[in-house]
Amino acid sequence: MANAHILVVDDEPDISALVAYHLARESYRVRTAASGPEAIRAVELERPDLVVLDLMLPGMSGLQVLEELRRRPETAEIPVILLTARREEQDRIAGLELGADDYVAKPFSPQELILRVGAVLRRVQQAPPAGKGGKVVRVGPFTVDTGAARAAVDAAELDLTPTEYRLLLTLMERRGRVQSRRQLLEAVWEVTANIATRTVDMHVQRLRNKVGEHADWIETVRGFGYRFRTDPPA
Repeated sequence: MANAHILVVDDEPDISALVAYHLARESYRVRTAASGPEAIRAVELERPDLVVLDLMLPGMSGLQVLEELRRRPETAEIPVILLTARREEQDRIAGLELGADDYVAKPFSPQELILRVGAVLRRVQQAPPAGKGGKVVRVGPFTVDTGAARAAVDAAELDLTPTEYRLLLTLMERRGRVQSRRQLLEAVWEVTANIATRTVDMHVQRLRNKVGEHADWIETVRGFGYRFRTDPPA
């Protein structure tokens, strides 16, 4: 997505400058903000194509900024990548629950962040408009309508983030086959580098929580990855 506008929100000047520098080298237009309120004002001034958002911010936390973006109809669909410290796992989970598209743990490789940004922007760009063609995939109690971009279990629509939706669809389309974390990173996140795979585990955890009593349809194959069942769990 050439010349995409990216808002970088971090109160540490060195990190903000580092991220902005590497994004600018990839021909992205970059704006920075150093606090939660400043981030909200920046979004109001010019809607970004993606936000790179630190969790620990003055004025408003990153989670509060994310919640505010998701609350407003005009900003609800803006992709967000969280920057987090490794010790902030509960905050990462909360961010994913609020609709963050991905996260990168500090300290991070600038190249990893660039790959994540590019992958999220491609997913947004390639997402088909609702109602435009598509197919219906059914496995057990699960149904995914790609034309309407909707997923349901037992005919009840699931409230999924775009990443959770793509993860569920990928697992269902490849049902019965073990998918390694690397395969899921490539298919869902469109990341091919050898990076940490905790992102996959956290999204699978969130997806299982949302499907409730049907969580066992997504099997963990220890040492390998995940598999969507073809038959009901015993």
